[in-house]
This record gives sequence, C-alpha cells and structure tokens, in this order.
Amino acid sequence: MSKGIGRLIQFGIAKETVRGTPESAATYWVPFSELDINEKFSLVNDDQSRGVIEDAVGQSKTKEWAEGSVKAPIADKHFPLILYSILGSLSTGDNADSDATIKDHTITVAQSSQHQALSLFIDDPLGAQDYKHGNGAVTSLEISYELNKFLDYTLGLKAKKGATATLTPAATTENRFLPQHLTFKLASSYSGLGAASAMNIKSLTLKIDQNIEDDDVLGSASPSDFLNKQFSIEGTFEALWQNESDYKTAALATTAKAMRLDLKNTDVTIGSAANPQIRIDLAKVIFKEITRPVKVNDLVRQTLSFKAHYSISDTLMISVLATNAVASY
Repeated sequence: MSKGIGRLIQFGIAKETVRGTPESAATYWVPFSELDINEKFSLVNDDQSRGVIEDAVGQSKTKEWAEGSVKAPIADKHFPLILYSILGSLSTGDNADSDATIKDHTITVAQSSQHQALSLFIDDPLGAQDYKHGNGAVTSLEISYELNKFLDYTLGLKAKKGATATLTPAATTENRFLPQHLTFKLASSYSGLGAASAMNIKSLTLKIDQNIEDDDVLGSASPSDFLNKQFSIEGTFEALWQNESDYKTAALATTAKAMRLDLKNTDVTIGSAANPQIRIDLAKVIFKEITRPVKVNDLVRQTLSFKAHYSISDTLMISVLATNAVASY
C-alpha cells in the first residue's frame, strides 16, 4: 500500500460476451478526470430483545455490489461502446466517404430490459490490488457540451462485486472533440434535420437515464442482474437572447422539434476521407421551460429545458451515428 495521486489509477471497459462474467482484459482504458466506483453492501441489524436497552448485538451482510461514477472526455472509439451499453442496439456498416477500414455504427434503443453489459476494470497501484467487475450496467449518462474545454460525459454505473485481477493497461489512440466540432440543429421534423441550418448555442447538457433496478434473488448476496426499465432523455441548452421567434414561441406553444447534436472532428482525417464523428439525433423534443435572467452589464441569455419523446411516426426517440476505425463492437 502506498500514497499517491489519483492519476496513477486507471479505468477500463470491455463489452461482456457472457452476461455477468467479466472479460479477462479491457478493450479500452478510459482516460478519466474523475473516478468514484466503490464496493457497496447492505446490512441487517440483529436488534431483537435481549433483556437490555442497547439497540443491537450485531449486524449481518445481506447484499454486495459495486456502484459509482466516471467523468471522462468524449472520444471516438470507447464512447460508442458506452452509448451501445445504455441504448442497447448497434449495427455496423461501411462509411460511404472512406475506405473499408472506416465504419459507421448506428446505435438505437433496444426494446428490452437487458441492454449490453460491460466489464469494468480498475488498475490500482495505490491499493496494490487490481479488480474487475462483471455485469456492468450504465445507470445514467450525462453529456456536457461547453466552451473552452474537451467535451466530456459523466457515467453512472452499477456492477457485481469486484474480483481480484492482475491487469496490464494499454492505451488506445483515440480522437477527442472540442467545442468547435459541434453543430447544433433544430427542425420541424426528424427528416428535416439534414437540411436544417446550424444554430448558435453557448452550452448544452444531455441526460440519458434507463432507471436500473437490481434483480435481487433469494440464495445469493449478489444481484443476479441489473435490469433497465423506462428510458428517458432530458436536457438544457443556453443561447443568447435575440428575439421571441428563436425559441420562446415554440416553447410556449409546446411545439415538438427534432434536434441534432453533431460532433465531427474535421481537424482529423481517418481512412481516406472521413472524420471522427458522433452524431446524436432526437426525433421529438418538447421544451419544458424557458428562462431569461437579466443582469444589467451582461449580454442577455436564455436557458431552455427540454424532454425527448418517442416519435410514433419515426419509430424512435434517439439515434446515434458513430464514425471511427473500429471494425465492430
């Protein structure tokens, strides 16, 4: 055991082949800025009457699992695996603009309660012991688009209790995304997003939640699975106030819009002619609130809160296109 700073610890993920059985090694070691994953347990008090006024004579463990969060920059190879895990369905095809080494991965919501499990890996030289966790479930994903920083995300996770392991981290070369790589669009329909004009915003946060429930069963202190239930997406964005027709009219009328968040790193070419890309389309969003706090010496801004809805006509709520040099997930 030794003292040291957090950047000595490394975190990895892999797609789990057999649900609940951790893979032997991580596919991606994620360069995080914050990591808070801990072993959790539940206790029951032995608090029956013993003829004394003291409240308990002991405790027994009834449940054990792991839970926590990770904050890291969005990158073109490992982040689609996280999106695959929380959304649940992925298909892969060739990218039309490049050679066969570059793939387009389309990620959508699977209509099931068992979305893709992850194996989680923690390489910890401070504790002198590495761990791997099976049955990792993404409980929530918050994506942050802000000025003057790498665009990043915060990941909520649950998994089975860690097993000791000997891990050898190996970095993966990935492409990251900056604020200037984002194109934001709104359109009256999902099919109109391609032709819609880009709009100027200051920041945006998107929160995806799949309401995970532990599948606790008799005969085991470990949950048999982590099951996703109702799926929801909400968010907020900030823009300078210009006129009421920008957003206020649609907000007050609860007019549904389609939304596109298109990250494309045009500073980098992959394959012969493609760019790393993660494009998120929301088929139907409705504004929940608009605020416009005014300060006398500041430019007037507006903040809009929105909720994504399932579009019956488009048969989807969210669709993600990820372009990278990963052959398959």
